[in-house]
Amino acid sequence: MEKMQLKTILHAVTVVLSPFIAATVITDAGTLKAQTVSWTQVGYSSAPSARENSGIAYDSATQSTVLFGGYGNSVVYGDTWTWDGTWRLRLPASSPSPRQGPAIAFDETAGNVVLFGGSSVPFYAGRAFGDTWTWDGIQWTEQFPPASPPARLWSNMVYDPVTKTVLLFGGTNTPNGDDAFSDTWAWNGVSKTWTELHPISHPYGRAANQLVYDTANRTVVLFGGVTTNLTPLNDTWTWNGINWTQQFPTSAPSPRNGPALAYDATLGAVVLFGGAVGTCCSDSLNDTWTWNGVNWTEIYPANTLPPARNAPAMDYDPLRKVVLMFGGAGDSGRELDDSWFLAVAP
Repeated sequence: MEKMQLKTILHAVTVVLSPFIAATVITDAGTLKAQTVSWTQVGYSSAPSARENSGIAYDSATQSTVLFGGYGNSVVYGDTWTWDGTWRLRLPASSPSPRQGPAIAFDETAGNVVLFGGSSVPFYAGRAFGDTWTWDGIQWTEQFPPASPPARLWSNMVYDPVTKTVLLFGGTNTPNGDDAFSDTWAWNGVSKTWTELHPISHPYGRAANQLVYDTANRTVVLFGGVTTNLTPLNDTWTWNGINWTQQFPTSAPSPRNGPALAYDATLGAVVLFGGAVGTCCSDSLNDTWTWNGVNWTEIYPANTLPPARNAPAMDYDPLRKVVLMFGGAGDSGRELDDSWFLAVAP
C-alpha cells in the first residue's frame, strides 16, 4: 500500500475551520499535496442515538448536513437530524416512515435533498421501500413520479453536475442482500421523474457500495460493496455522465462492505474510511484512504483514529471545511453514537 508522500509546497492558504480548527492548507489547483490531516472526536449534549446505515447528505441550500433514519438498539429509526456545528432534532409534520439503508443526496438543480428507498427490517432486506421523498429544510414531501426504480435498500445516490441529475446505482431487496441490482437511474428534481439509464458498461450488481462526486476530476466515483453472494469488493468505477468505466489503480483499499466516502474539497480528493472485511462487524476497519483520480493512497492521520466501524454516515461540510462522520456499527457489533471530524491538522 502506498503512503502519502510529501511534495513541494506550491501554494499556502490559511483557513479557519471556525469554530473548530485553524490550519495552513497546502494546495495546488485541487490536487493532493503535503497536507497533514487529523481525526478529532467532538462531543455534543444532544445528538442522534447510536445507529448504523443512516442516510446523510450536505444540504447546500440550508448550509447544514441532514441525517435520516438508520438502525440501532433493535430499533429502525425515522427521525430527522441536521448538523450546522451542532446536532439538532427536527420535527417535520410529515416524513418518510422509519427505515435503514436509504439512498440520499442533495439535488443542486432542484435545491433540495432527495431520499429513495430503504427498509423497515433490521440488517437484511426483504421489505424494502420504493418511495421518493424530498427535504426542503423544513418538511419532507413525498413525490409520486410516473416510474421509479424497483424497491431496494443499501443503494447509493450522488448529484452529477454534468447531467444535473441525481444518480442512483445498485442496492438489493432479497434476503441477505443476494441478487443485488446493477441498474443505473437518474432523478430529475425539476420534472420530478426517474429515468433508467442504459450505459454500455456498468459495475457488477452490488449492495452497500458507495458513490461520491470527485470535483477535481469531474467524475462520479463508485467503490466496493458486496456482490450477490455477499463477497466484499474493492473495485473502482467512474461515471462520466454517459457510461461507467472500471479503473485499475496500482493500490486500493482491501475488499470491504459498507465503507464511508466523501469528497473533501480542502484536500481536493475523495476520502474513504473503514468498512468491514466480511458481512458484519467483527472484522471492521478504521483505515483512511484518498483517491486522486488515478490511485488510492492510504494516509495516516495524526492524533487518535476513530474506532473501527462499518456503515457510518459521512459527508463533507464545505462551510466548516470538515468531513463529518457519525455512528456506524463498531467492531463489537454494537452501534456507535460518536461524531468525528477529518480536517487539515493545525
